[in-house]
Amino acid sequence: MTDIAPFSLPGQFWRGNIHTHSTLSDGALPPEQVIEAYQRAGYDFLQLSEHFISHYNWPIADTRKFRSNSFTTLLGAELHALETTTGELWHIVAAGLPLDFEPCGDNETGPDIARRAARTGAFVSIAHPAWSQLTIEDGRALEIAHSLEIYNTGCDVEVDRGDGSYLLDQLLNEGRHITANATDDAHFRNGDHDAFGGWVHVKAPSLDPEEILAALKAGHFYSSQGPQIHQLTISRDQLHITCSPVESIAVVGGTSRTLTRIGHAINSASLPLPDLAKSWTPITPSPWVRVVIIDQSGKRAWSNPIWLNEL
Repeated sequence: MTDIAPFSLPGQFWRGNIHTHSTLSDGALPPEQVIEAYQRAGYDFLQLSEHFISHYNWPIADTRKFRSNSFTTLLGAELHALETTTGELWHIVAAGLPLDFEPCGDNETGPDIARRAARTGAFVSIAHPAWSQLTIEDGRALEIAHSLEIYNTGCDVEVDRGDGSYLLDQLLNEGRHITANATDDAHFRNGDHDAFGGWVHVKAPSLDPEEILAALKAGHFYSSQGPQIHQLTISRDQLHITCSPVESIAVVGGTSRTLTRIGHAINSASLPLPDLAKSWTPITPSPWVRVVIIDQSGKRAWSNPIWLNEL
């Protein structure tokens, strides 16, 4: 039996959001009110990811004074530069930036600023790919990105473009080792309708910001809208999943084939991985899988991709 990280690792899961805005850029609430809202909602950490452009005077929110033994913050921003396939600005969330990170240069592209952020030690994520209408060429261009947003609450609530799984799976099928994170991108312009809808559970020894950041970069997290994944284990050719009560447990790979257990309030499943290659048409076994669980209200949780040949 092989227990799969991060569930097999020491430490505990910390709930956090790395993409949210305040009045330092285009959010409706000042930083202290945003942070208080997330604390009241039961979060363990938060990053204010303000729009890093000249219009807002290149803000990186210094939220260190809000750190305590029970809540912490990451320093970062949402970086922008030209240009995506559609001719728009890139939206790149970088967690763990230094406060003196230099503004974007006149000739700096999105991939350029992403690489510069990564060189500082930041966790780099592709923001809301569906809202931005990113193509596979865009995904390839951001080759330095550690992760992409599999779910974005604000984009889902406002324009039904919150799901980034299409780009994630295409990149995985090309062999790209990239993780998937859920965020809010909350602006609080209409109350809290765009807040508290998607987050990461990061496995780390403590709430120390550097340990949270290291765990994000290592992929030691899963994402959720509410359901909880408790354990992932591979035994022979079966993937064992234990979780909070849900209606569906699915194992998704790089083809149309999936493994699914459906029922009422199920909290575990053992699914045979060789069945991912069984079909009436020839199918090459996928080298990766990921787990999705869905509860009675349609809320989901997503594991990071599991590369089967690396276990």
